[in-house]
Amino acid sequence: MKKQFLTVIAILLVGVFACNNDFTVNPPQNVEDLETFFLEEENVESAVIGIYDLMQYNYGRDWHSAFFVKLLPGDEANAGGVNSEDQQQLQNIDDYVKVSSSNSSISSIWDLFYRTIALSNLVIENIKDSSLSSKDKALAEAKFMRAWCYFELTTMFGDIPLRLTVPTTPADFGIGKSTRAEVYAQIEADLTDAIVSLPEKSSLGYSFRVSKGVAEALMGKVLVFQNKNLEAIPFLQSVISNSSHDLEPNVNDVWSIEKEFGRESLLEIGYVSTSGRDWGNIAWGGRNESNLHIQLMGPRGDGVMDVVAIGLLNGWGMNRPTKKLVDAFDAAGDVTRKAATVMTEAELIANGGGVDPTKADGGVIWDYEGAIRMKYTTRAKETSTGGVRELNYSTNFRLFRYAEVLLLAAEAYNKEGRDAEARTELNKIRTRAGLPNIDPALAGNTLFEAIVNEKFLELAHEGQRFWDLVRWGKAATELAGTGYTSKNDLFPIPITEIDKNSKLTSADQNPGY
Repeated sequence: MKKQFLTVIAILLVGVFACNNDFTVNPPQNVEDLETFFLEEENVESAVIGIYDLMQYNYGRDWHSAFFVKLLPGDEANAGGVNSEDQQQLQNIDDYVKVSSSNSSISSIWDLFYRTIALSNLVIENIKDSSLSSKDKALAEAKFMRAWCYFELTTMFGDIPLRLTVPTTPADFGIGKSTRAEVYAQIEADLTDAIVSLPEKSSLGYSFRVSKGVAEALMGKVLVFQNKNLEAIPFLQSVISNSSHDLEPNVNDVWSIEKEFGRESLLEIGYVSTSGRDWGNIAWGGRNESNLHIQLMGPRGDGVMDVVAIGLLNGWGMNRPTKKLVDAFDAAGDVTRKAATVMTEAELIANGGGVDPTKADGGVIWDYEGAIRMKYTTRAKETSTGGVRELNYSTNFRLFRYAEVLLLAAEAYNKEGRDAEARTELNKIRTRAGLPNIDPALAGNTLFEAIVNEKFLELAHEGQRFWDLVRWGKAATELAGTGYTSKNDLFPIPITEIDKNSKLTSADQNPGY
């Protein structure tokens, strides 16, 4: 069974987001004073659960999922859909064209990350001096979530406003941009505190809550992203040497419903199939508890894709694999991991399925390059017969996996000239994929290129690829001919933020937008 996420009481957000005359003129009705709310242990728990709830909303929001938006600029996936105009804001991100500060998906993830940060700030500010027995753990969870959100934001947007307090007047909403270095420093400070007070994964049992291990892993990742590889290694090695974490022996199990919150999962967003959503009660743009994005990303129906024979249901055809990804699996001789990630048209037909382009819009399957995705796909067993099946997927998003920690460690060791240790971590990934150990003579930049390729295959369709290419200086080469330019290294700051934030002007917009 899954842990049902709770929706935090709306009172906690009164005055945190809305900047208007009602903020100071009209007192809120039927709410509890914040000065007394956080005196109760159960209220603190509700507020912390509310932070997780906002994370669930951001990564699973229909049409605007942070999970999908992050992976679109990469070279492992195409936007897909019915045609070039299907969810235009997503097509634009995928094709690097007409990406503007009014892009609704980019604006949504910005807003929801900052809403998550705002609630984290509210918890931190109101319990930091309390004597509650749950204070240390609650503070640690809130600080981890604030660190996670800021890392996502600075990765995608660069220099950003660093909000660390709860605004009390309309004027407090105005805040200028901090440099990425300043944002990283705050992330490191928050993670340092979180690591001290978060429990080990082994003591959490079946739980969506964050652990010491994921805080250490995120610290290592943040340091690697800053090229502080020597500093990163102890944090990554601490996760690797902890028996609470390991790879799933079978790569097919990594994303299965049976292995939710399993030993490979460090941070996972849970969804349920029990909310009974149908076409009448689905909350478009709202919170549904089910993972509607799985339906969005499933193989196209309408007679285009026949996937019944392979145990899938039809979806709406977005997030289609690229030929480049399929070719990379084949070039590596990577059969096992490829099967867990993609299925070619020939393989689909051989297994009793089929593809009929004549049923597609204009007789052409948009953004289709000969394969469907098997990772995060529409598995019949992961939805419910209650309500409409398409609207009730329980598939969890694994946002941070132990496999990525091994790859980050391999990169850090390699950059520090410790290639034998880099090969050791890389070989753990390859062994699970059914591949031979890397050539023991491989070292230096040649080994680094092997790590880059291994990460391409292991983390395909998980939203990491593009941002790695940018930080490695490889985007221009790997994305040549796609429409990519250096301005696409960052998303534009939403125009809504520039319009409403008195400390920002159009001059603060990211270059090229």
